[in-house]
Amino acid sequence: MTIVLIAIALYLLATVLLTRAVMRDGNQTQRGWLLPALAAVALHAGYHVLVALRTAGGPDMHFFAALSLVGLGMAGLTAVVGARDKMAALGVVVFPLAALLLVAYHGYGHEPSTALGWRLELHAWLALLAYATLGISALLAVMLGLQERALRRRDVHSWLRALPPLTELETLLFRTITVGFVLLTLTLLTGLLFVEDFLAQKLLHKTVLSILSWVVFGALLVGRWRYGWRGIKAVHWTLTAMALLLLAFFGSKFVIELVLGVRSGG
Repeated sequence: MTIVLIAIALYLLATVLLTRAVMRDGNQTQRGWLLPALAAVALHAGYHVLVALRTAGGPDMHFFAALSLVGLGMAGLTAVVGARDKMAALGVVVFPLAALLLVAYHGYGHEPSTALGWRLELHAWLALLAYATLGISALLAVMLGLQERALRRRDVHSWLRALPPLTELETLLFRTITVGFVLLTLTLLTGLLFVEDFLAQKLLHKTVLSILSWVVFGALLVGRWRYGWRGIKAVHWTLTAMALLLLAFFGSKFVIELVLGVRSGG
């Protein structure tokens, strides 16, 4: 419990320090938030490791555990990448979210997990990395949409100065989507190779929605390359694809594990 409380406190401290830096004329060159953010990420990861060591079977991948791991991945990406550019502003949302998901995971408790084997574990970790990366892209899309709307209305707030210029933010969005798309592709390929029976493991609907999300993300990248898609169109496509991905994994896990009370394999 102590490690959880310290991690939460550090996440919130990083959020406060980053918010102050952002609101001070959008100045993110001050890195006082970075050390507590990295420490919180390390403790968050350490808590999952401790649970894995104490719990029989494979890594804990139930609904709240998976959510917590995605939050951990998003926080880690924000801290590492945000230390170098203005993506740090995402931490104002990501760090409290990671803290909340850690609380939910700790509060729900931990149960023995089915041993997956290295192939299915690889598939699961690739999926979580893909969700974390594409989750960051969804937040970037929201930021882009808010920035476009504010500029169109000439309603310039102080928080706009905390964001990169519109074209830079757009470039960052598509770079993040590209990385996430590659990870999602690898996730689907490893699932195709290593998961033996989609129907028996209640994975058919998850697979269909994941493929639909992959198609939408792929179409967006092709549209960007071929037709120069940008702005609000890019925002809508990104959020649609992310919604499909959330329904694919967390929607199905919520219904199977929390509504039906059936433990899924990962």
